[in-house]
Amino acid sequence: MTKTVTTTPYNDQKPGTSGLRKKVPVFQQKNYAENFIQSIFDSLDGFNGETLVIGGDGRYYNREVIQIAIKMAAANGFGRVLVGRGGILSTPAASNVIRKYKAFGGIVLSASHNPGGPTEDFGIKYNIGNGGPAPEKVTDAIYARTKTIDSYKIADVADINLDSEGSQDVEGMEVVVIDPVADYAELMEQLFDFGAIRRLLSSGFRIVFDAMSAVTGPYAKEILENRLGAAKGSVLNFIPLPDFGGHHPDPNLVHARALYEEMMGDNAPDFGAASDGDGDRNLIIGKGIFVTPSDSLAMLAANAQLAPGYSKGLAGIARSMPTSAAADRVAEKLGIGIYETPTGWKFFGNLMDAGLVTICGEESAGTGSNHVREKDGLWAVLLWLNILAVRQDSVQEIARQHWMIYGRNYYSRHDYEEVDSAAANGLVDALRAQLSTLPGKNFGALKVATADDFSYNDPVDKSVSNNQGIRILFEGGSRVVFRLSGTGTSGATLRVYIERYEPDSSRHDIDTQEALADLIAVADEIAGIKERTGRTEPSVIT
Repeated sequence: MTKTVTTTPYNDQKPGTSGLRKKVPVFQQKNYAENFIQSIFDSLDGFNGETLVIGGDGRYYNREVIQIAIKMAAANGFGRVLVGRGGILSTPAASNVIRKYKAFGGIVLSASHNPGGPTEDFGIKYNIGNGGPAPEKVTDAIYARTKTIDSYKIADVADINLDSEGSQDVEGMEVVVIDPVADYAELMEQLFDFGAIRRLLSSGFRIVFDAMSAVTGPYAKEILENRLGAAKGSVLNFIPLPDFGGHHPDPNLVHARALYEEMMGDNAPDFGAASDGDGDRNLIIGKGIFVTPSDSLAMLAANAQLAPGYSKGLAGIARSMPTSAAADRVAEKLGIGIYETPTGWKFFGNLMDAGLVTICGEESAGTGSNHVREKDGLWAVLLWLNILAVRQDSVQEIARQHWMIYGRNYYSRHDYEEVDSAAANGLVDALRAQLSTLPGKNFGALKVATADDFSYNDPVDKSVSNNQGIRILFEGGSRVVFRLSGTGTSGATLRVYIERYEPDSSRHDIDTQEALADLIAVADEIAGIKERTGRTEPSVIT
């Protein structure tokens, strides 16, 4: 039986760059999740009888909201739901399932790299039929509906069994519980030379992959150990846990410190990697060398043709504006397009759908290609392994040879987390107010060339996105970027991106923070970070 439930709006359901993210107790409020899910459906047209994909990263409250979403999909007229066994689907796997089975769209339950648990983070994101995150026109419509919603529809039935594969019926709608890994693993076998990677791994080449007790565990276990023959135990923390084992599932040098220290040790494996809560981010570390996400994007793009899925070359490369310009130099040498977009993977979807780009990346540890419409952590790991297998060079050798050819972009991101929102917004407002006065100013040896608030004109749909980050560019190619993140759930996160281009190979061994020291000081001088936020140092440096 389907029932209509009267409800009242919540005033805090504006989706960010990756859907709606709040603490679990917020989502547990009466009708909170239901309101948002109904607002998604109310903002869409033409889905009657169509297929909806539902899955999540296994974090706390995942199963409960999946049951709600299934019952609401049935009541709203969907014809079929595909859901991962146990409620599990990594974000890139969900994108693949949407595309492979030509679904109308999908609901992805995740807060990405944020912590999980009874008082931690949860999220709901809608993905459209191309498998990618909903564009702004859709999320704007969803938000508008959340402010006026007065009822929602839901099937009044028992919960379905999420742990057994097969078909079940909910009020005439078919619910199919699928293997969450199989379709994704099949796609990876089409893109990469599994034979070459198997030979590499059987030659004594050692890898370690930290799944961080998050969603990538079952995928990495099946692909790296079962299909590619990595030694048993190569995949660590491979069982997804609702609280990620009490850890922060963000694959950076702070939260994956143990992996970093192992890779810098005397008896380090040859290759180390990690992924995040929902499987769309990656960390790449070679023996004795950390590869920044910006450099990883550039190096993968420069070598992608070594993998069967990219043997015909790349159509183009896209990067988010805060990501370093290392990929630009690869695109220039390859004679292909380079596109600079705002932060948020949804901006890459139009470019990929139009055939303009093949590989995309963000400095926040996200890399991917046109095989899906989300960033993909395990994909990046497999492409690295394919390149290593073909080139027979170490990660360190590949990096050094790359810098010799293209120069090195010293790059770092300083995150000031959970800053008072008013203070963070005041800082950004003050920066905007002085943009017109900065060009021509000297700060020690640094002279400001240009300063602006980045705006993006989408070359495909002609949409315009303003206020996407404040850029201060110095003569000689150095730059500082300031941006407030939309992925947190408490206060504001101020991100400061610092970059210096160094073409001189004799200066490629300087410590990154040392190489950027003068730019870091100037960033604080211009923005007044210490004065306005009270923070004397970043929460996280990557």
